[in-house]
Amino acid sequence: METRAYWITGPGQGELRRETLPATGPDQALVRSLKSGVSRGTETLIHHGGVPTEVHDLMRAPFQEGDFPWPVKYGYLSVGLVEQGPSHLEGRRVFALYPHQERYVAPTDALTPIPDDVPSDRAVLAGTVETAINAIWESSPHYGDRVAVVGMGMVGACITALLTEFPLSRLQLVEVDPATQALCERFGIEWTAPEDALDDCDIVIHCSAAEAGLRTALRLAGDDADVVEVSWFGDTEPRVPLGNHFHARRLNLRASQVGGIARSRRHRRTHADRLALALEALTDPRFDLLLGEGCRFDDLPAFMADLTAGGAGSGMCQIVDYS
Repeated sequence: METRAYWITGPGQGELRRETLPATGPDQALVRSLKSGVSRGTETLIHHGGVPTEVHDLMRAPFQEGDFPWPVKYGYLSVGLVEQGPSHLEGRRVFALYPHQERYVAPTDALTPIPDDVPSDRAVLAGTVETAINAIWESSPHYGDRVAVVGMGMVGACITALLTEFPLSRLQLVEVDPATQALCERFGIEWTAPEDALDDCDIVIHCSAAEAGLRTALRLAGDDADVVEVSWFGDTEPRVPLGNHFHARRLNLRASQVGGIARSRRHRRTHADRLALALEALTDPRFDLLLGEGCRFDDLPAFMADLTAGGAGSGMCQIVDYS
């Protein structure tokens, strides 16, 4: 069977390539894509060739083909229907960390069934919500904590939405773009400009992938507090003011990266457990607020060229439709 897949071929450039699918093995399934999501920050970074050479192997997506910078088949937010496979999966919708491709053969243990009450468009956010869950596991919020999330991209919005379920004494989403304020209000989240954000936080989670955002995160943290860095800066090298708040107030700065389970949970949770938990969280219809108009799969090369060049798009996650 032939299929088509999206390949990044150069700076801001991509194309649809024809591929021949292998036969389905005993522990595999044939999946027909319904939707996939464009993770704007990461995928535009890939299109710009912004992955540092030193981490080319470490930052590969689970089913990536090709090598950075390009040509490379990249992506990790795929929702599809199992057309052929074991009886417990056949005919079911599944989520997979797979690139943008019409049909694919994948191991059954890489496919997570989607709850019936989670629409396919919303289900593409499973990988992003999984990242958010990992960041919360890394930060370990406690009853009555004061928490700030800096940066309202897809990950920052998902982290803050999940944290609204915690018994915190204060939760602020700190963002420079005032256009995001209305979205925060619809989410039930307190939006705050950096200059108005309250300091002395117990936990600050940084998601802006901007040097100024990291500076703000360090400023908002209280003495001996934790700053969890979720951003991927790629080959950008931000200047970090270690001689200021960081050193004087004994702050703790550590990274959270979804490729590994948070240290506090890795002995008792698997990647499959974490992804299933993310899909369970997506029964909340508020997450639809993050979805925007994307494109048909046939139009993905032109769409990604525009997005990489700074095209606004709508929403935080653009949906690719395969119907």
